[in-house]
Amino acid sequence: MSDRYQSFTSSPLGQLFVKNLGIPNPVRLDRWKVGSPVVDGSVVVGGDGRLGAAISAALDSLGVANVKTPTEGEKYKALVFDATGITKAEELVGLQQFFTPLLRGLRSCARVVVLGTVPELLEGEERIAQRALEGVTRSLGKEIGKGTCVNLVYVAPGAESTIESTLAFYLSPKSAYVSGQVVRLGATGTTKAEPVADQTKPLDGKIAIVTGASRGIGEQIARVLHRDGATVLGVDVPQAASELQSLMKELDGDYLTLDITGTDAPQRIAQHVRKEFGGVDIVVHNAGITRDKKLANMAEDRWQSVISVNLIAPERITAELLSQGLINKNGRIIGVSSIAGIAGNLGQTNYAASKAGVIGFVDSLAAGLKDGITINAVAPGFIITQMTAAVPFATREVGQRLNAMNQGGLPVDVAEAIAWYASPGSTAVNGNVVRVCGQMMLGA
Repeated sequence: MSDRYQSFTSSPLGQLFVKNLGIPNPVRLDRWKVGSPVVDGSVVVGGDGRLGAAISAALDSLGVANVKTPTEGEKYKALVFDATGITKAEELVGLQQFFTPLLRGLRSCARVVVLGTVPELLEGEERIAQRALEGVTRSLGKEIGKGTCVNLVYVAPGAESTIESTLAFYLSPKSAYVSGQVVRLGATGTTKAEPVADQTKPLDGKIAIVTGASRGIGEQIARVLHRDGATVLGVDVPQAASELQSLMKELDGDYLTLDITGTDAPQRIAQHVRKEFGGVDIVVHNAGITRDKKLANMAEDRWQSVISVNLIAPERITAELLSQGLINKNGRIIGVSSIAGIAGNLGQTNYAASKAGVIGFVDSLAAGLKDGITINAVAPGFIITQMTAAVPFATREVGQRLNAMNQGGLPVDVAEAIAWYASPGSTAVNGNVVRVCGQMMLGA
């Protein structure tokens, strides 16, 4: 589904309206294509903290040009600032001193990444100063425009060597619709990361389960995981069997049709995994439904069906796979929450409850998982799918414009974030919920 408003503002007449009326002017976002570099341009690195050597090593490994001394008039594709050396509020001015001279020289669809220390692991003035970084990055994400993404990465002491997979995601077009987000590395679980043998196929040899895989976001998740080398086991309801079989045939994957809320569904999935693969490396709980009504008008079955599919089924399936030891070492459990689970939404108390519960699901498991297994979630905002195409025009237009990108995201944007979580190099990324929402202006 195309964005007709964006097509209009890209035209000569539309640009005249943008200039004279100040209406939203969405930039066509860069999205990653196979064979493209991580960063199409140079990256300026600043700051004086403990991550300097790790940043340089990661950028070198990724083949990214690292500039320490900017040239006046030069255009840059990304800015990276190591703020781990900031120990008190007075030193926050270092952010202004670094960014102010460079921001106007950023190219379209640029990337800005600030790296700090996990505040919860600090005390006193340093904890206060590090927490302040969130206000800087979230505000900056709403200021720059031009399709630029700004994100904050907190790195726990000892996790310095784990930043490569996260920098690769946040500096690349794969993070096209992820801005204003905060991620913590090494705060929960391991502070180590497995090496990635082949950056073009980081999931080579991995087995991935994707529920709700036949279409929409689930289909794109399956495609991106396959692109990155994984063998995909797609799971969906029997009514979607034809679409699911066709997709899995195209991707050289496997499929299983069942109702994930069925009493025996977790056991059937576990039995299939054990028989066909011996274990699984990536479990993506994507399947979800809506049954919208204001709570005053909602019947119990509408409430319970949403909770059962979106929340209870992922809990039960994960518990079964873990209890049978079928999630391999350094495995990944990934939930799909929603911006509704964070900010709420009119007529969606049941859906918002289920998606907030997914965040609770992440919180409940993150600290207790063993053998390098991690759990994280994505929280999509307005993603353009067949489902959102049915939303009334005016509501759809408002939903697409109320973010820093002034546009809706695509299913591939959610899939790319999931692929970052799934990377063997992301073992230190645990217990996080990242919003794929273009940085919503309200409630997020």
